[in-house]
Amino acid sequence: MFSFNYDKRMIYVLLAIFAVFSLMRMSADYLLGLLLTLPGVIIAITFHEFAHAITAYKLGDDTPKMQGRLNLNPLSHIDPMGLALLIFVHFGWGKPVQINPRNFDRKISISAGEAIVSVAGPIMNFILAIIFTILYFAIYKFANVAFIISNTGTIILTIIQATVLVNIGLGVFNLIPLPPLDGSKIFRNFMSYNVKAWLDKYEHIFYIVFLILWITGLAGILISPIIDVIQVGIFKLVALLFGINI
Repeated sequence: MFSFNYDKRMIYVLLAIFAVFSLMRMSADYLLGLLLTLPGVIIAITFHEFAHAITAYKLGDDTPKMQGRLNLNPLSHIDPMGLALLIFVHFGWGKPVQINPRNFDRKISISAGEAIVSVAGPIMNFILAIIFTILYFAIYKFANVAFIISNTGTIILTIIQATVLVNIGLGVFNLIPLPPLDGSKIFRNFMSYNVKAWLDKYEHIFYIVFLILWITGLAGILISPIIDVIQVGIFKLVALLFGINI
């Protein structure tokens, strides 16, 4: 996500309270699972935001470069609150990548450039999901059985599986066409001027809708089937590549 212009302080407070209550209800085993998920979360957010930054830069906007976003240092891209919420309530964000669409190459329109920058984040997440799935099956195929069933092997494979799932989830979630998600910028490129003006006028309402979907868990219910289908599809294709039946 790279655009979030509204004052977020109240939103942060509400979501922080929600995260605290969620944490209080978690068991020790669940907290261990969250710890094993943390590397995947950091990777997913870092590469997602880097993809926005490098794409905008390649299109002619040097704003991300001036802000130090053309790197894979997690500290450049992680928003502490967004990270915590992604871990505890499964939906979060990174530091927004600020861009200036007027700097884009004149070969494309501003709206098209914004759409390309927006879709770069989710695409990066899907690519990472495929890469880590390949890594998972490579270990499963070629590693020593003793290593696979060892505590170390189990932890590594669990982290890889979590990384795959987090990247798919972040990619799908960001394609929801509601601000401040990437999907809202992607689909704007295909809308008429009047529709865009109407959306801009009532943008605050769509933020509220987004928060309701998020906090109530409806967003998860809506996109979970899509995440499951993509995950199963990637696993089956990569397993076939390695000659493994699943």
